[in-house]
Amino acid sequence: MAEPIDVLENARRDLGLSVAELWVRYFALGGMRTALEIEAYLYGALVASTHDRDVLAVALNERFAELGGDHPVPYTNDEQITPNDLTSEPTDDQPHSPEAPST
Repeated sequence: MAEPIDVLENARRDLGLSVAELWVRYFALGGMRTALEIEAYLYGALVASTHDRDVLAVALNERFAELGGDHPVPYTNDEQITPNDLTSEPTDDQPHSPEAPST
């Protein structure tokens, strides 16, 4: 899982954010880890949960947007989207949603 962490750390450096500044943004979005834990995630000493990794990605992407940029930091599920996920009709490999019980 070194690659996603490299993406987060590289984005932080590109933005010129300190770890403390990134942590404040992460915390403002509802992140519950300490600044020390965030620093450990960025340097690969700890493995971030999917939720924490995505909250960090949101914090970084919001800063990119503030500076007039795009959202270059991918979210966890970005790589798992297939063309079938974009259709409104379920396919054979996607579960059909159950019908609501009638009253």
